[in-house]
Amino acid sequence: MHNSSQPQSSAMTKLLPLMLCFFAMGFVDLVGIASNYVKADLGLTDSQANIFPSLVFFWFLIFSVPTGMLMNRIGQRNTVLLSLIVTAVSLLLPVFGDSYTLMLLSFSLLGIGNALMQTSLNPLLSNIVRGEQLASSLTFGQFVKAIASFLAPYIAMWGATQSIPEFGMGWRVLFPVYMIIAVLAILWLSGTTIKEAKEDGQPSTFKECLALLGKPFILLSFIGIMCHVGIDVGTNTTAPKILIERLDMSLDAAAFATSLYFIFRTLGCLLGSVILRHLSPRTFFAISVACMLAAMVGLFFFHDKALIYVCIALIGFGNSNIFPIIFAQAMLAMPHKRNEVSGLMIMGLFGGTVFPLAMGVASDAIGQIGAVAVMTIGVIYLFTYLPRIRINK
Repeated sequence: MHNSSQPQSSAMTKLLPLMLCFFAMGFVDLVGIASNYVKADLGLTDSQANIFPSLVFFWFLIFSVPTGMLMNRIGQRNTVLLSLIVTAVSLLLPVFGDSYTLMLLSFSLLGIGNALMQTSLNPLLSNIVRGEQLASSLTFGQFVKAIASFLAPYIAMWGATQSIPEFGMGWRVLFPVYMIIAVLAILWLSGTTIKEAKEDGQPSTFKECLALLGKPFILLSFIGIMCHVGIDVGTNTTAPKILIERLDMSLDAAAFATSLYFIFRTLGCLLGSVILRHLSPRTFFAISVACMLAAMVGLFFFHDKALIYVCIALIGFGNSNIFPIIFAQAMLAMPHKRNEVSGLMIMGLFGGTVFPLAMGVASDAIGQIGAVAVMTIGVIYLFTYLPRIRINK
């Protein structure tokens, strides 16, 4: 009896530090609420403030494929450790102030660290759990990541409404709090030994990855991922601004909208794995996109706080399972090119750069309704992707 429980307890001791790494992966989502506070502190326009989330996701375009090549050289665990070190440094910088240049540097490093982590953490997890358990572990990892995402606005709000003379940092207390957790993750993972499976074949190159965009379905899937992330980052950033613009709420009160979005995205992640056992991916995808479209229509017209909250919750639930469905469809379409397809889909997170920039320009021109219009284009695109989804028998 003792012997059989030994491997299980050993797997658990390796799993726990990885779950703390998933929590650290969620730090990237603090950029939504942080950009709103930086905008208020420095008196920026929407276009200037939206450069911050755009910058974070720009690095996915540059670093996702090279990270795959780096993992072949230094290993997955060391790549995750490197990502955590870069993340910790990014969180240290705002302790020294919130000048525009310093925050640009901080968010750049946060994006680079997250690009490294997103590409390397999932493969590292697959060395500990396999088969059916891997899917549930990845889903649970996304759930843990989402906890960090929706805690960020609360910590920022707490800091902004407290007087902390020792630090004098206000909302920026969020950064050292998360930095301490990142350092703990570094120490825990560096003390954990994980045997890594050797990769077959040659690592992907930029040329091999980009060549796959010539396949129509892969290109459509890539754009679908861009839309998913654009809507995700866009809602995260714009939800508080809608409440401030229409209901004259303070930023501290409006910051709850970002948390509400992540709460429903988290619930969607947990429910999605159960729902997909009973519904085909196409049907569930249709329901998810319909939820988002209804919410976008509502955000065009509603000026009632409760109704705006319902719309934000619908986007959170609707957008929670778009990524795994598109990702799985792309992998199924080209099972012999999994590394290249995986690298491309992670590159699609670059949508988090394109959408906020467009939304910033649109909202400066005609108010937050312009930002909603940009996100609605992304939702409509996802409807056009719907007929191409395979129905699993």
